[in-house]
Formats: sequence, C-alpha cells, structure tokens
Amino acid sequence: MTVLQRVRRDSFYYIIFAPAFLVIVFLTIYPVLSVLINSLFDYNFLSADKELIGFENFVKIIGEAIFQRAFLNTVIFSLVATTAEATLGLILALLFYGRFAGKRATMTAVIFPMMLSTMVICAIWKTMYHHDIGVLNYLIGVLGMEPVGWLTNKRVALFSVMIVDIWQWTPFAFIIIQAGLNSVPPELFEAAGIDGAGYFRTLVHVTIPVLFSQILMVFLLRTIDTFRVFDKVYALTQGGPGNATETVSYFVYREGFSFFNIGRASAASVYVLLVISIIAGAYIRRILKQEV
Repeated sequence: MTVLQRVRRDSFYYIIFAPAFLVIVFLTIYPVLSVLINSLFDYNFLSADKELIGFENFVKIIGEAIFQRAFLNTVIFSLVATTAEATLGLILALLFYGRFAGKRATMTAVIFPMMLSTMVICAIWKTMYHHDIGVLNYLIGVLGMEPVGWLTNKRVALFSVMIVDIWQWTPFAFIIIQAGLNSVPPELFEAAGIDGAGYFRTLVHVTIPVLFSQILMVFLLRTIDTFRVFDKVYALTQGGPGNATETVSYFVYREGFSFFNIGRASAASVYVLLVISIIAGAYIRRILKQEV
C-alpha cells in the first residue's frame, strides 16, 4: 500500500468518525470542562458576579455538615440498593432457570417495573406510602400496628426511597444475570451433580463463580446509577424530612437551581464525578482481570 493510499484510507476513517467525535465533545467533554472551571469561581447566576477563588468551594463544602450528611446518605443508598438489587436479581435468575408453565407471562410481570417511567413509579409509591389513605398503612393497621410515616419519619424515609429503587431496578439485574446463566452449558451443572455436589454447594462453588462477571457488571452499573440518584428523592421527599434523604445530586440541584450558587454546585458535582470514576475504574479493572 502506497503512502497516498494509506492517507486516503485514514482520511476516510477520520471523516466517518468526526460527527460522532463532535457529538461526544459537545455532550460530554465540554460540560465536564465547564463544571471544572466553574468550581473554581464564586459564581452566582442571578447576580452574574464571578470571582476566582481557587479550591475554596471544595474546602468549604466538604466541611459542611449538610454536605457530609448528603454524602453519607448517598453512600448508604448506593450500598444497600445495589446489593439488594444484585442479590434479588440473582435469586430471580435462579428461580427462572429452566422451563416451566407460564414462564413468559411471569417474566413479563417481573420486568414490568423497569418499563415504567420513574415519575409514574414515584407517584404510585407515594400514594401507597400515604399516612392516611396509603395501602401499606392500611395493611399494617389490619395487623393491629400503628401507621408509619414512610416519607415523613427521619428513620424510615431513606429506606422507603430505597424500596422504590429496588422495586424498579431489580428486573435490570435479573435480566443481565439470567442472560449469563442461560449461556452456561447445562453439562457443567450435571457434572457437579455427578460429583455429588448438592444444590447449595453447586450454587456457591459453580454457579456464582461462573456468573461473577455478570454480577460485577450489575454492581458497576447500579452503583453508578444509585450514587447519582436524584429523581426519586425529588419526587418523593425533596430531601426531607430535614435532610434525612438528601443525596449529593439533590444537594447539587438545590445549590444550583434554588440558590443559584453555580460555583458550589459545580464543586459538589466534581466530588460526585471523582467518586464515581474511582468506583467505575475499580469495577472495570476487576471485570477485565476476571475475563483474562
């Protein structure tokens, strides 16, 4: 291949790739750079005052009790919701392994929550959580128990928001893990049975190790999503009662769109970006190591 032919070939690839690259730059790189730059300023959107203060926003925010509470809520939410979704997804995948009557209809019912809009789901659950007319308090009232302030009790509110997320996204974990389970040759499980391994021993020593990459993928995707949770908090509690359910993403929203402190909101966003990048990097490294 001559030099001219090589240049023509490379130019063709660059021309084809250019539109996608420009979209990535516009939708990803430019916003990230803007956030990084704004985080270094004392910038109020309403007054348009903009003063370079370096890393002062980062220092102030990380020392504030409200941000620390929001960060702790986010970590708890992410750990509990992700672990519950991966565990329930694995259990559902095991239950749906093989053939049985009504499997298609049952699977449709199981994955149905994932197909609904988050706002619709939050409206449904907010009605169910209602202190006076909610079905949950009605059921526990039938059992002779006192009604619970699902979204108004500081001790319960964050847990209530977690339940909604778990209900919506467990089907996602189920689909990924089931796809991995269906790709495993049945002979592998038959060989374990011939060797005298019972169901739980096969599960621990064969099934879970084989599905380890899929389980890690679920943890990666759901950890990223739950760590930046905003929509459910906004729709169900708006960070209340007090700051019991405030997450870092809601803190960013409140600083940026309620108080118009763009610099502080950008600094908090950078913290979220750093944490998610570290978590994603660790998961991806483990997944790639597992494949090798």
